[in-house]
Amino acid sequence: MAAPKVAVVGAGVIGLSTALCIAETCPSCSVMVLSDQFSPNTTSDIAAGMLIPHTYPGTPMHVQKQWFKETFTYLFAISNSAEASEAGIHLVSGWQVFKNTPKEELPFWSDVVLGFRPMSEAELQKFPQHRFGQAFTTLKCDCPPYLLWLEKRLKATGVQMYTRKVADLWELHSEYNIVVNCAGIGAHQLVGDEKLFPVRGQVLKVHAPWVKNFIRDGDGLTYIYPGIHRVTLGGTREKESWSLSPDPGATKGIFDRCCSLEPSLRGAQDIKVKVGLRPSRQCVRLQREVLSQGGVKLPVVHNYGHGAGGFSVHRGTAKEAARLVGECIAALQGSSLRAKL
Repeated sequence: MAAPKVAVVGAGVIGLSTALCIAETCPSCSVMVLSDQFSPNTTSDIAAGMLIPHTYPGTPMHVQKQWFKETFTYLFAISNSAEASEAGIHLVSGWQVFKNTPKEELPFWSDVVLGFRPMSEAELQKFPQHRFGQAFTTLKCDCPPYLLWLEKRLKATGVQMYTRKVADLWELHSEYNIVVNCAGIGAHQLVGDEKLFPVRGQVLKVHAPWVKNFIRDGDGLTYIYPGIHRVTLGGTREKESWSLSPDPGATKGIFDRCCSLEPSLRGAQDIKVKVGLRPSRQCVRLQREVLSQGGVKLPVVHNYGHGAGGFSVHRGTAKEAARLVGECIAALQGSSLRAKL
């Protein structure tokens, strides 16, 4: 058969990295990215891009760990290259602190990040409200430059990008052999996924160049993540809220909570408020499906529903989605061969 045409729907970090993995693993494919929004207008542009995994209750732990490890290894190599600053990727050290000792003192990802250890008594003196903490070094992705870097890589491998609003995956069946659904929260409408729900996140991006270490409260609600140019302060987790309007009360709450962890933030300048909807479900939807109408079949690979943890596992899930696309291509080639016989 001729070179299979693959459409990837969605241009956030999941869509772009999935398209890149497909182009790398199936060089005979013709890959297109279709999305109604590209950077800087995606949900991924708002994300903090911190590699600290969130747990998916419906996904086996060894699978989550594999996704995280593959992503960490991939980004670590970029952070050690001449492209690190263009890609917006750097190492950052800091602390995760708890008011009470957690049940799990060693999270599943502790041997993937660098130098993971319990905090010393002296370090804990910085956080008088907290009784236990973990110190480690991880990777931070400044999301807008990373998305632009991914787009540049895609163009270099011959992947084309088109601004297009896809209302129904089936509308692509006459143009493409395989469709990959990386629509994020858009999948709620696109494929009618009732298990997918928004978790509204509001964050502040501030100028505070003296803040060099990340600080994360173990409850995951309050965090300070220094990037290359700005510090991300968070946050909120509001289930089933579709509002993209900033909430002034939440802004004040975030700022006050972050200042209680790092009082020097009172001097932060140029505070910008950002809101995004995390595409959340019990587990990432990463699977093959065949749509059919009137005897015509359209192979689809789904890769969405990463919630707050998309950056931590994006490369791992993209590799898996690319492998599933490879299975679809093999099945198509098998059926076209049988048709010839």
